[in-house]
Parts: sequence; C-alpha cells; structure tokens
Amino acid sequence: MNSSEFIDLLRSLVPAAALEPLPSTDQNTIGIPSNSVVDVLRALKENGFRFLADITAVDWWPREPRFELVYHLASATDRVRIKVQLAGESAHLASVQEVWPAAGWLEREVWDMFGIVFDGHGDLRRLLMPEDWEGFPLRKDFPVQIRLRPRVAEPLQVTEEEFRANVLRDRNERRADKGS
Repeated sequence: MNSSEFIDLLRSLVPAAALEPLPSTDQNTIGIPSNSVVDVLRALKENGFRFLADITAVDWWPREPRFELVYHLASATDRVRIKVQLAGESAHLASVQEVWPAAGWLEREVWDMFGIVFDGHGDLRRLLMPEDWEGFPLRKDFPVQIRLRPRVAEPLQVTEEEFRANVLRDRNERRADKGS
C-alpha cells in the first residue's frame, strides 16, 4: 500500500486528525498533530498494526518545533512510522500506555533521555540514568561534563614479537583441542 492509499485509509478511520504524508524511502511515514496521537495509534492497532516496535525522539534544537517523537508500528505484512512534532517549551504528549501497555517502558526511556513528558503515564522515573541525575542527556543543549583529551589510537600493550607468540600458542592449542 503506497503512502496516499495508507493516508486515505487512516483518514477514514480518524477523520478529525490532520494527517500529513512525509517523505521516506523505506516505509510509510505520516505526521500527525500531538492532540490526536492516542486516537490515531488506537485506530492503527485496531486495523492490523498490533506491534509497537519502538518509540524514540529527535532533538532539532535550536529549531522549533524542537522535538520530533517517532513511533514505529508493525503489522504482519507492513510497517509504518508516525511522527509527532512538539515544541521545546511544552514537550508534553498523551501516553499511549492504554493502547499498548508495553509503551510504558519506551515512554520512560524517552522521558529519561529527552525530558518529553507523557501525560497520564503515572510512573515517569529514571530508567537508564541514575535517580539523582540532573537534566536529559540526549538533548542537544545538554552540557558535556567530561573533558578528556581526544585519543586517535592507543598503543598495544604487548610487543609485536609477544603478539606473534600469543597467536601461535593459541593456534597450537586449538589444533591440540581438535585432535582430542
């Protein structure tokens, strides 16, 4: 099903949602407004897209809308990507946990890394970062706090002769193991 056919089908299922086809080379990609995310995703689930493969985000800072939330859905035969634009100052979106209970973990990860709040989630707490971590590390304006000199290469800890001897010893041990 091409993108225009897919959008026509989706418009018949959710007529109130303003759907926008987005360019993509690999799968149908649709932009939807943030206020209709639950309705659109529920309609997709009820019409074959039973699998929520992933939820992720992109920070386009300093551009506004700053964030783009991306849902990857799959059916038995097709995939679709749903994108939702969110302003940086009000990065809030309704949780889709009622549609897919497993979305809770994915939403927690997005909140933990980007600071996007999922209204109605009920358990937004750190998942990947320590509980006392301040800020959201995948935001483009997050300060880098570790300063190390860049390293191009690190020297081997063994000499070239030791390396050759180790390779030969390993090869001989493997041959001996095969013979037993």
